[in-house]
Amino acid sequence: MEKLFDINEGGYSIRCKIYCQDMKKIDKAILFLHGFGSYKDTAALTRFGEKVISKYKTTAVIGFDFPCHGADARKKLMLSECISYLELVKKYVEEQLGTSQIYIYATSFGGFLMLKYIQEKGNPFVKIALRSPALNMHDSLLEHAQKSGQYDKLMKGKEVLLGHERKVKVSLSFFEEIRETDPKEMEYLDFADDLMILHGTEDETVPFDVVEKFAEDNVIEFVSFEGDHRVRNPKTMDFIIHTIITFFELG
Repeated sequence: MEKLFDINEGGYSIRCKIYCQDMKKIDKAILFLHGFGSYKDTAALTRFGEKVISKYKTTAVIGFDFPCHGADARKKLMLSECISYLELVKKYVEEQLGTSQIYIYATSFGGFLMLKYIQEKGNPFVKIALRSPALNMHDSLLEHAQKSGQYDKLMKGKEVLLGHERKVKVSLSFFEEIRETDPKEMEYLDFADDLMILHGTEDETVPFDVVEKFAEDNVIEFVSFEGDHRVRNPKTMDFIIHTIITFFELG
């Protein structure tokens, strides 16, 4: 079963999608954190959600739109509000679905946000899988602005639109916020046992060697796969899903 629902709290309206067998019989939940300019209704979430609930009857998979993404109504992207969304979805799972056994599957920008979350709040989650985490978020977005012909406009202090499925409005202040949140400059050794990173050998957005070194420096389990940043090959995606489910030990 898949179902759309909203979480309306704190002045926010978070658009969510849940995959589960029975809403009344959930003992574990996996939160899916999408990438920059993406949204909750991706093929990656659909494939993952269907695979999980076909085998684990009491596990739910929940995706949600970050601010300014997908069906979200906010107009200006701020990292602090992204963290607030994650906190509110976590709270919903604990209070409404009745479980604190929460796992994270985060991709790209979602992985960057998850590492920021750990910096600020520690790790309340059982296990966290990061696929192609955007450790170079600042430089990657700046390159995107250059390629889309918006760099000069950005440097003049004006807002620009960047992204894929939905263009996201960002400003220089957002770039500064990202610069101040550099996971490569932080240590995650205390959380390593509950983290895993998967990264494509042909990733054109986030350099493979940068992520591999980050994993080695923090003693985080690192799994490579043949593929690029967006993972278009179904067999590769199935390998990633199988690896993450195995790491989660859903039982």
